Amino acid sequence: MTRDEEFMTLALEEAKKAIGEGEVPVGAVLVHGGEVLARGHNLCISLCDPTAHAEMVVLREAARKLNNYRLMGSTVYVTLEPCIMCVGAMVLARIDRLVYGASDPKGGACESLYRICADSRLNHTVEVTGGVLASFASQILSGFFREKRL
Repeated sequence: MTRDEEFMTLALEEAKKAIGEGEVPVGAVLVHGGEVLARGHNLCISLCDPTAHAEMVVLREAARKLNNYRLMGSTVYVTLEPCIMCVGAMVLARIDRLVYGASDPKGGACESLYRICADSRLNHTVEVTGGVLASFASQILSGFFREKRL
């Protein structure tokens, strides 16, 4: 198992926790200096907060722990390709790298719909690796939505 797969496995565990809370199952982990600094999952429903995506949860927690809104040297692992809001926050936080599982053809802002992470017009770019344990991430999401439709 690669380091990317190891950290994505932790993000998948977070996604599974979200199911138990009635949240859309997206999980994230932020790694800084080779160590997990923050873990989280979607909390939009629980917190009644449209910005409480898994990525935003870990960015906020990591910034608090480091006492710095700049998170240089960090990698975010997330089970679903991030949206525009989350990618924008990663650019502003100066995240070095983003690793995601499943692509999001309806809202993905890294590769599917937009390529914000690689946009050289911005003052920072984020290295992106997609598709890590994508089948597991997709299964969690599709199972959740299948149950919702029953």
